[in-house]
Amino acid sequence: MQFAIVIMAAGKGTRLKSKRPKVLHEVGGKSLIRQVVDAAAQIVPPEDVYVIVGHQAGMVQDAVAAQGVQFIEQTEQRGTGHAIQQARTAVQGYENVIVLSGDVPLIRPETIRQIRDFHLERKAAMTILTAAPENLQGYGRVIRKSSSSDEVREIVEPKALTPEGAKAREINSGIYAFSSKPLFAHIDSLGTENAHGEYYLTDMAAILQAAGERVLALEAEDANEVLGANTIAEMMAIDGKLRLMTARRLMAEGVTIFRPETTVIDAGVTVGPDTVIEPFVQLLGETTIGQECRIRSYSVLEHATVGNRVVIRQGCVITQSQIDDGATLGPYAHLRPESRIGEGAHVGNFVETKKILFGKGSKAGHLTYLGDAEIGAGVNVGAGVITCNYDGVSKRKTVIGDQVFVGSDSTLVAPVTLGEGSYIAAGSCITEDVPEGALALGRARQTIKEGWVAERKKKK
Repeated sequence: MQFAIVIMAAGKGTRLKSKRPKVLHEVGGKSLIRQVVDAAAQIVPPEDVYVIVGHQAGMVQDAVAAQGVQFIEQTEQRGTGHAIQQARTAVQGYENVIVLSGDVPLIRPETIRQIRDFHLERKAAMTILTAAPENLQGYGRVIRKSSSSDEVREIVEPKALTPEGAKAREINSGIYAFSSKPLFAHIDSLGTENAHGEYYLTDMAAILQAAGERVLALEAEDANEVLGANTIAEMMAIDGKLRLMTARRLMAEGVTIFRPETTVIDAGVTVGPDTVIEPFVQLLGETTIGQECRIRSYSVLEHATVGNRVVIRQGCVITQSQIDDGATLGPYAHLRPESRIGEGAHVGNFVETKKILFGKGSKAGHLTYLGDAEIGAGVNVGAGVITCNYDGVSKRKTVIGDQVFVGSDSTLVAPVTLGEGSYIAAGSCITEDVPEGALALGRARQTIKEGWVAERKKKK
């Protein structure tokens, strides 16, 4: 087996001032660790990816276990070198090991592939991925033997920098490739004579050089992709970069995005060409949108599936639901999970749905709640209609046949079935099944008392 990838994810991240493990904070719609795991899994099979966990290990494992990766527990966090010592048994059977950081979410598969190929071609014992960012604060420096050489003279930690060393522009990214044999032959030579009393993996550069091994440096093409996230502010800056990358990818595929800097689009979102996304839209999770749609401002779609030529007007909230071709929603419609809106249907302003099938060409224009219902094609649901789906113990189902007309302000008490082509008079409370083609009225008879107002005033 040629390559394993080890991802460091055991740290607490004390600078975040957060109860959550650092690597579980999200940028671009995924946790930091998920971003790195997904990049690594494009280079090697998931079973060759090893995540080193420590602080709140169970939570970190739960977050990425579905990706099929392996886990190594570092029960006592004593530094990056100590983490690799814990990984020895699991990965020493591989010829080479790439080490990534779980808090560096912008790392691209192309860059991991580049360091892998460079490491193999140059037959190095250790290859250090470097970068030259504008802000050098907090980063160790990589000092090459000469400006034209790939060989490294030393790595200097931030607290050990001299004024001369601080002028160096090339930082250590914390991403490495190692040949396993020299790495594990010498890793026990690491010591803790440093400011934090930890085993630093960076010290392997000097140890391997002293043993006559080659230690090389490769500079990343884009310094941004090796930047870590140590504070909430840094994470949000990375989040902005990731989301802008996603928006640019979609625009290159034919999607119009007005004011992309105002949109929130997760990396897992797909959108068809000729769709228009207006400012302040959020597209979250694994949302899929077809061609020639229009998503108007302030709408939020999460794990939604949208067909072609769909119009979603302002302020709609759609979660785990499906909208078929040519449908129109909103403004201010709320689709809760398991709602399916049929082809050419219309769900209007302030209509809420939950776990329904809404048939082809059906309409619910205003101020309506439809829950746990199967609604046929060509149905007209008037304003203020409610399906009473909960009896205090269980959820009950309403079934409405094709071409039914439900008058405004009607209450449908489930379980109840409205037969095909039936009419429900406005203001009715329907508690019994309605046959096909029938008219159902469930309201008190209107009474008119002439002169009642004048008589009342007279008495007062």
